[in-house]
Amino acid sequence: MTISIRKKIIASFALFIMISTLIWFLNYYKYQLITQKLQIIEKKDHVFNMILEARRFEKNFFLFHSSEDLSHSIDYVKQAEARLTEVINVHGRYTAERDLKKKNQALLGYLEALQSVTVPPGADAFSSTSAAAYNDAALKGRQDRIRDLGRHLTDDFESMLNQERRQVIQIVHESGYYLYFALAAIFVLTFGIAIFMFFNINQPLESIETAIRKIASGAYAGIPAISSGDVFNSLVTSLNHMIQELNRRNEQLVQSEKLASLGTLTSGVAHELNNPLNNISTSVQIVIEELEEDNLEFKRELLEETEKQVDRARDIVKALLEFSRKGAFNPKPTQFRELVTRTIKMIKGDLPANVDIEIDIPKTIRAELDAQRIQQVLINLIQNGLQAMADGGSLKISAEQSVGEKQFCFQISDSGTGIDKETMGKIFDPFFTTKTEGRGSGLGLSITHGIIEQHEGRISVESRPGEGTTFTVCLPNRLTSETR
Repeated sequence: MTISIRKKIIASFALFIMISTLIWFLNYYKYQLITQKLQIIEKKDHVFNMILEARRFEKNFFLFHSSEDLSHSIDYVKQAEARLTEVINVHGRYTAERDLKKKNQALLGYLEALQSVTVPPGADAFSSTSAAAYNDAALKGRQDRIRDLGRHLTDDFESMLNQERRQVIQIVHESGYYLYFALAAIFVLTFGIAIFMFFNINQPLESIETAIRKIASGAYAGIPAISSGDVFNSLVTSLNHMIQELNRRNEQLVQSEKLASLGTLTSGVAHELNNPLNNISTSVQIVIEELEEDNLEFKRELLEETEKQVDRARDIVKALLEFSRKGAFNPKPTQFRELVTRTIKMIKGDLPANVDIEIDIPKTIRAELDAQRIQQVLINLIQNGLQAMADGGSLKISAEQSVGEKQFCFQISDSGTGIDKETMGKIFDPFFTTKTEGRGSGLGLSITHGIIEQHEGRISVESRPGEGTTFTVCLPNRLTSETR
């Protein structure tokens, strides 16, 4: 089952939020635990200090037999018991010593032992002998028990307080580990989401962006399938459908421009065909008239000339058919000089008598071209040059192989009226024309630009008003020296 990109994004962010919430909860729990522990330590420390004070007054009582010391000791034990009860009620589940009630019972036992001691009135004023007798008689039996209870309480609470401190230190260390774990988990999750976004969103968008840029430059290539969910697949399918439609309409546009060019060339082609047909007609009439005569050599010459004129007419018709034929982009190894020569022959009837044509192309230039489309480029550029030289001039077609033989460039230069800077920025725009209505569609140079882009080449123009125009076309040459 294919999961849509929308669901993948929602699932990724849901996982991120869930893990972040879990990490936050764990850290918050540790924070609360440390807070409770610090409060417990503070209160237990207070209890411990009050027990120590009670023990101090207890010792003073047994030394000096002062009822005031006994009273102070009992008061401190009561305060310690009250504070310990508060710890049990408020912080019982957070304390390290779970059985605090036993500690409370021991504290109450110590309190009861202190309260069980009675001092007769006037005991504080006894003589040393009477005090000693009182001590021996009234306190000796309880003194050892009270001191044992006090010592055990002190030891237990000191041990419990140390245990709480150790546990706080352990929790702080664990919190540090949790923090490192949280940072690592967030980093891994963020990295995973970034990788997911890159492969499932960024890369498909870059592929689509690259394809759209190629479309904008005139190369209507399809976009490869993207396996990142139905959203991008649907988008790619729609774009490929659009590209197919653009290709179809572009082919129609190219074909329309060809037909328009053919319409322009009709009179010249008719003139070119009329010459060989007249020669054929004349030769045939002479042969018919002299059919009975024995001059076979003369008849043979006439028939050979007729055959040449038939070949000439056939070449003209073949060139027209090849030019007008509708076909897919099909680059093949082509001799560029021969292509230019054929093109000049095809439009020879349209060449004004006051325009000189110069061809400077080495015979060695051979490249992989769609001859039909490049021929249309040549016709469009030559016609533009001829139309710019209404009063006559010269038109030069030159070409050269670049250093390293990775590309070759050809130029078509005229000595016409030239192009101003404002117009030069628009000449490759569709339907832009400076000609009067009915003399141009404004598609010739736009289609020329598209054909050059289709060949992965480039076209540039240099011109100044009154100084003529030069179009430069550079095309890649993938043929090696062996394949040429």
